[in-house]
Amino acid sequence: MMKRLLAASLLGAMALIVAGGCQSGGGSSSTASGGDSGKKIKIGVSVPAADHGWTAGVIWWAKEAMALHPDIEWQFQTADTPQTQISQIETMMAGGLDGLVVLATESAPLTPVAEKVRERGIYLVNVDRGFLKPVADVFIEGDNKAFGRKSAEFIVNKLGGQGKIIVLEGIPSTVNTDRVNAANAVFKANPGIQVLDSQSGMWNRQKAFEVTQALLVKHPQVDAIWASDDDMALGAEQALKEAGRSNVWILGGAGMKDIVKRVMDRDP
Repeated sequence: MMKRLLAASLLGAMALIVAGGCQSGGGSSSTASGGDSGKKIKIGVSVPAADHGWTAGVIWWAKEAMALHPDIEWQFQTADTPQTQISQIETMMAGGLDGLVVLATESAPLTPVAEKVRERGIYLVNVDRGFLKPVADVFIEGDNKAFGRKSAEFIVNKLGGQGKIIVLEGIPSTVNTDRVNAANAVFKANPGIQVLDSQSGMWNRQKAFEVTQALLVKHPQVDAIWASDDDMALGAEQALKEAGRSNVWILGGAGMKDIVKRVMDRDP
């Protein structure tokens, strides 16, 4: 559910720029058609490449939003690395932009270019993965601290307050930081819970599979795997199956359709 709502929020973010006429601090506003000049408004959209179920959904929603506003001149780019995304944003800025919607590949490296966007007077909307400085005109995100806290409480409850846990982190970003810190706070508050290891699966099924394989070799007893994403949970599940390990709780999150169906089907 959270993933679907955040993906849909991209459409809302783009519509917000259109409705607001791309008015940024100190700038002047104009209509979607460019007011009296007849010049189209130019809006850039920069998101990560579709190497994950959720980012594929984000791209789908972005295209839906762009189709709703054919009077806008859209600049749409996807990137598989922070460096590529930075370069793409700089190119879009050089060509002239009135507004920009950004879902960062990673939070830290994208913050400086976001500052440049703001300095240019370009209306900036930041979705999900926050910048490290409050430079966006609008920031849209889910409650990732609650995500981490509630999911950790669930695991602790299922383990009866006693057990050894592996933590799978995501891409370095404010989303990952909020989820992991909130979960770790719960684990630390329960002395019977031992976090054996914490490594990044980059919110990617294959990467999580490989990381979990290595961690299962390193740790002969694992009672639960806390994964901050459903794709990573599926990767961890496959690693457990191939290792012949059973009776291990796996917790993902964010509402992948396949996982929701398994819950509805009471899959153990």
